[in-house]
Amino acid sequence: MALFLLGGRFFKHRTDINRAVTASQSYCSAMASGRQHVNGVDLFYEKTGSGKHAVLLLPGALGCTRTDFGPQLKYLNKEHFTVVGWDPRGYGKSRPPDRDFPSDFFERDAQDAVDLMKALGFGKFSLLGWSDGGITAMIAAAKNPNMISRMVVWGSNAFVSQQDLELYEAVRDVSRWSARMRQPMEEVYGADVFANTWKAWVDGIAQYAKRPEGSICMELLPLISCPTLIIHGEKDPMVPNFHPQYLLKLIKGSQLHLMPEGKHNLHLRYADEFNKLVEDFLED
Repeated sequence: MALFLLGGRFFKHRTDINRAVTASQSYCSAMASGRQHVNGVDLFYEKTGSGKHAVLLLPGALGCTRTDFGPQLKYLNKEHFTVVGWDPRGYGKSRPPDRDFPSDFFERDAQDAVDLMKALGFGKFSLLGWSDGGITAMIAAAKNPNMISRMVVWGSNAFVSQQDLELYEAVRDVSRWSARMRQPMEEVYGADVFANTWKAWVDGIAQYAKRPEGSICMELLPLISCPTLIIHGEKDPMVPNFHPQYLLKLIKGSQLHLMPEGKHNLHLRYADEFNKLVEDFLED
């Protein structure tokens, strides 16, 4: 079966894309958006809800609030939560600058995320991080323990293994993808920018394999003190099952919830189940 791609991640069904796009279109009327100058760049953000519990959504590789979190921005409880989506520097509407991938790009994103929330007036908040966004969230939580209330991560890893490298390399060349796979990201970036940025991302994530044990943020995991929920789709084609098990072992007091039919995009494919799971955890 053909794979589809949205927000830098794979989809098995066209209905997954339709649902995410429909949600993205329909929440816009209830959404406040803007740009905030943070650490030398203008970061685009969207905000919805009026709840006392602030929640920041952190997107995956090349992803942004538009592509990655439509069902969460629309359906998470707006009375209980104030939900903020953002485009990391060089992604989505947070351009210029063009995206680059120095050796500390996850740390840079984590600092940007925390400083954006500070600039928006939030002194304490929770994190929902998907894929690369989960890595960013874990770094932010480890380095800012007094600011992070709770954290949910899914489709994320703390190190790069040889198996991971093979998965990344297999999707490097976007010209080998179907037109339907490329379309959502080409609509955001244009064909050439998307292709070049994706290749740069593959190189950027691969550089961690040269570190001891392939570490991205392994040494930071024991420093995470906030209640943490790890969600993993057992059919995730991009993140092998040993990654969530490792996070569970190293993040003190964390919980692991497995979704037997879940793939990498479980928060979109199974949005109702995911949102209920997240709301119950955040309100616990």
